[in-house]
Amino acid sequence: MDYEINLARTLDCGQAFRWTADETGLWSGQACGRMLSVRQDSLDFIKSDPFWRHYFDFDFDYAAACRELALVSPVMEKACAFSRGIQILNQDRWEALCSFVISQNNNIKRIKLIISRLCNGGCFPSPEALLEIGVDGLRAMGLGFRDRYVYDLARRVHEGTLNLDEVASLPVGDARDLLKTVDGIGDKVADCALLFGFHRMECFPMDVWMKRVMADLFDNRDGRALFGPLAGLAQQYLFFYARCCVYAPSGAGR
Repeated sequence: MDYEINLARTLDCGQAFRWTADETGLWSGQACGRMLSVRQDSLDFIKSDPFWRHYFDFDFDYAAACRELALVSPVMEKACAFSRGIQILNQDRWEALCSFVISQNNNIKRIKLIISRLCNGGCFPSPEALLEIGVDGLRAMGLGFRDRYVYDLARRVHEGTLNLDEVASLPVGDARDLLKTVDGIGDKVADCALLFGFHRMECFPMDVWMKRVMADLFDNRDGRALFGPLAGLAQQYLFFYARCCVYAPSGAGR
């Protein structure tokens, strides 16, 4: 069977927060100031447009990656078959980093609401725009305790003490350590930002779900070591498979 991206799985798996679908299956959102509405059965435009082709990562061989990951174990083979179609978006670095700082101890619905307030129908705000809003303004938008973390991140990027081009160029361990110098960024947020904002597919974000998955299904093995350069994709497959099948109520996810 030919491989094809699954828009619903890709856009609603927690890697991006500015996409919504209506009852007809029309997905609408924006990235880097560009608006898009697209359906699963009409992908030709995003495949042919250079910006959206890159954004949806059509030039990566996901079919080959699925085959390679399926060889790791029978569990991974099932996860690959079930989760097929998830792709890792090429998002704006700043937006992804800031979004995952907002995401900590938060749910997807609330993350989307906060980011919608920040964007106010337009582009994701620059570091300078967030500094102008200030800590009190961020708190008023519902960021809660994350307000000072987002403000500190914006200040660091604005001042150049956190250079996102430098983060992109560093070995992944050094990049993670550099991100963690920002208040409020720990291992999970750093790995999410690196995977979804810098396309560092060797990252393997660990939240409570993934800790449970790795304990129950892989004897607590290190995901980065087990899955190597495809660790981030493996994480997405396992997360979706576990939520829908392994830990779902009877009959869910079928």
